[in-house]
Amino acid sequence: MPSKITTLFTDIGGVLLTNGWDRALRKKTAEKFGLDQNEMNDRHHLTYDTYEVGKMGLDEYLDRVVFYTPRSFTPETLKQWILDEARPYPETIELVRSLKKLNGIKIAVVSNEGRELAVDRIARFNLKEFADFFIVSSFVHFRKPDIDIFKLALDVAQVAPENVAYLEDRAMFAEIAQTLGIHSVRHVDARQSSEALGKLGLALPKS
Repeated sequence: MPSKITTLFTDIGGVLLTNGWDRALRKKTAEKFGLDQNEMNDRHHLTYDTYEVGKMGLDEYLDRVVFYTPRSFTPETLKQWILDEARPYPETIELVRSLKKLNGIKIAVVSNEGRELAVDRIARFNLKEFADFFIVSSFVHFRKPDIDIFKLALDVAQVAPENVAYLEDRAMFAEIAQTLGIHSVRHVDARQSSEALGKLGLALPKS
């Protein structure tokens, strides 16, 4: 019997790639550039949501968080450092590629990402090669945990919730999607997610 899953929603950070600008990277950045980590984090938490929902550019965000005082390095140097720190999770990317090929399903990225980070990461890791839709917070001006980003994703993909499986590493976001009837899979690693998606009836790549 064919799977009723016709579309896979997936996060980017924590699933396909490392997180774009998380606490660990902010700590690493503070150490590399000699920044006060606590002060940077305080300023980050006051303004990052505005950047991630697309109402502020990366330059303005960094002006508020880092370059509010003179620094010995340039904004371009810092931006390039942040972008270059992104790393792929090859096993999960290959899993998603294989699921698309084997099952003929659509792939929709549903992610909280600032515009500049998202655009760079999509291009750098060739996500357009397998993703059909990009419902990214800075593109659509909703961000998880706002349930409207999931409703918008369903509308863009023109798919019913019961026909969607969703890979998400954050428990709360997975739970919110589940309230709409989406089959949420809490992503820990490619093996576990593959097993969970197989239970939903999707054909899996041979190991």
